[in-house]
Amino acid sequence: MNGSLNFKTKKLGFTSSASTGGWYGPNQSELTRVGKLDGSLLSQRGTGNYGGRWLNGAVGFDYDLSDKQSLSLAASVNHYAGHNYNNMLNEYVAPLQPQTNALFTRATNSIFSGMNGELTGTYTKTYALPRKEWSVLGQYATNGGTFGYDFDQYQGSYTNLETSQANYREHSRGRTPGSEVTFQTDLVQPFGDKQTLETGLKSIWRRTGSVASVEGDSLIRGQRTGFRPLAGRATDFSYNQDVQAGYATYTNKLSKQLTVSLGGRLERTALSASFRTTGSELAPRSYLTLLPNGNAQYAFSDNNSVRAAYSRRITRPYIDYLNPFVDRSDPKNLVYGNPDLDPELTDSYELSFNTNGKAGSLNIAASMRRTGNAIEAIRLGPDANGITRQTYQNVAANAYYQLNFYGSAKPAKGWDISGGPDIQYIVRRSPALGIERRGFTASMNFNTSYKLPKDFTLQGFMFGSLPSPDLQGRGSANLYYQLGAKKTFLKGKADAVLNFAAPFNNYWLYRNTTDTPAFAETNLNYAYQRSFRFALSYRFGQAQQTKQRKSISNDDVKGGGGKQGGQ
Repeated sequence: MNGSLNFKTKKLGFTSSASTGGWYGPNQSELTRVGKLDGSLLSQRGTGNYGGRWLNGAVGFDYDLSDKQSLSLAASVNHYAGHNYNNMLNEYVAPLQPQTNALFTRATNSIFSGMNGELTGTYTKTYALPRKEWSVLGQYATNGGTFGYDFDQYQGSYTNLETSQANYREHSRGRTPGSEVTFQTDLVQPFGDKQTLETGLKSIWRRTGSVASVEGDSLIRGQRTGFRPLAGRATDFSYNQDVQAGYATYTNKLSKQLTVSLGGRLERTALSASFRTTGSELAPRSYLTLLPNGNAQYAFSDNNSVRAAYSRRITRPYIDYLNPFVDRSDPKNLVYGNPDLDPELTDSYELSFNTNGKAGSLNIAASMRRTGNAIEAIRLGPDANGITRQTYQNVAANAYYQLNFYGSAKPAKGWDISGGPDIQYIVRRSPALGIERRGFTASMNFNTSYKLPKDFTLQGFMFGSLPSPDLQGRGSANLYYQLGAKKTFLKGKADAVLNFAAPFNNYWLYRNTTDTPAFAETNLNYAYQRSFRFALSYRFGQAQQTKQRKSISNDDVKGGGGKQGGQ
């Protein structure tokens, strides 16, 4: 469900929107792990369900102080909350160490929520000189979340029993508070009709962390011990990341056909972290990073052009990768973050060709990306009890060689199609782990719509991808598609839309494999995709053309940060 309300007067503009919804479905998974060194066998089979809700809202104001000065204020909020219930049967057999054999069921309910909000203010001044502009922006953002789980474990049983008969119970609650303050100023200075210099300064102050507790309750000689805090399992972690940057881009239209841009960005990053449960901290550190970029575009005509580009970008780890809390909701695979991660640096090269015509458009892009200190999820173990650990490390040098085709066409009156294939050759190297993996993967997306008489429209969407090589295994293939119809009525003011997702298959089986010198594992997840959606919309009043607001884009974090969400 969604809605919007906008209006504009001579000096004031107002925009607003809100939407809400939910999700629910069954889940099913299977895991098989074979120990290569000890011949152990782990089998896990789980069934359950997941669900939740989300709410988005945004509001914005624009006010013209004069013909050449304006103010804007924009706010947005995104809230989500949900659960994932899983009833798992766990069987572990170790021929060389039979004392570690284990058979039990574990009923686990994982919960999560998050609240992301932003408040952005902008002052913009234009000048008599065309294209000259100065702007000042400030933003406060919050991106906190909560997480937790409750499980009951029944030793030696193939099925769940009464809660009072659980041999062991555990619950955990945690939160990841986060905030981000940004100030930015930009100046666009033209030199004649063909040259432009864009400069700017930016500062970001990020604060995040993790606070979590764990309590356990055992059944001993028929008596419950009661939930008590577990020593050494609590987390109280804080992490500060401050970034200051100066940047400039020079653009010159050398001829009617050729335009060249050269630029660069110098950033200083300062980091500090503390672990209040142990009274320890990571030594504060800072570093400078130079990020050059450039591109050249040559237009053969108004409809045909070729472009070459290079850029270096930095990607900093955030709380999803840093959180040191050890998640033990899966008894044989513990998961935790690494607060000592370094950022990723990626060099990108691209050559593209674009053509437009009456029959449609086509873009062909060949690119290469290299990341020398990539952050990868790695699996360690298993230990003597068959437990593996998953964390993150800067252990890989990755290269992606990509060829992308995207086009749009109108094969007949009222018929629109768009989409295209994407082909990649991936090379992953990790000298630290003694691993090199390489291989092809590909994906394809396709959109189509066809207008029928009496304001009916048929719609379709499809996305599919092949498995891709991972550092310690292979990812899954993917397929998702939708079919639908739309009816417009009340003289174009209202729409009724009916969409069906995956009507011809109940689920898609995601198959992921892990292969290390110590174990081989296959993980199957049944994603139940079949669903339908019905929506009604009504437009009243006249469409107002509102001024496009400047915004702050902090896209330098990996795994969360400024705008994470549940949907």
